[in-house]
Amino acid sequence: QVQLVESGGDLVQPGGSLTLSCAASGINFNNLPMGWYRQAPGKRRELVATISRGGTANYTDSVKGRFTISRNIAGNTIYLQMNAVKLEDSAVYQCNTEPLAIYNWGQGTQVTVSS
Repeated sequence: QVQLVESGGDLVQPGGSLTLSCAASGINFNNLPMGWYRQAPGKRRELVATISRGGTANYTDSVKGRFTISRNIAGNTIYLQMNAVKLEDSAVYQCNTEPLAIYNWGQGTQVTVSS
């Protein structure tokens, strides 16, 4: 059974930077369109960044120019580089396939932006 494990979340000040990681065994991210999702308290889960099998990245408008999605050559880790974070970026971040999440959700990693 595929298990997605996210890490790297932390408390960060507005304007700061953070890098999230998503690892999994048994699958190769190079063969799957992947995405980073986030869910803030009381809000629906939203897809914020995607990377296609060919490596093309796309972002929701609210993070465009600040976040960068990437994956390692081995294809077993997905990253989300978060720069110039804002208060509204606070959420639990999770990775999964996109546009449909086909794997069980991992626990996610908490990002809290606060001064």
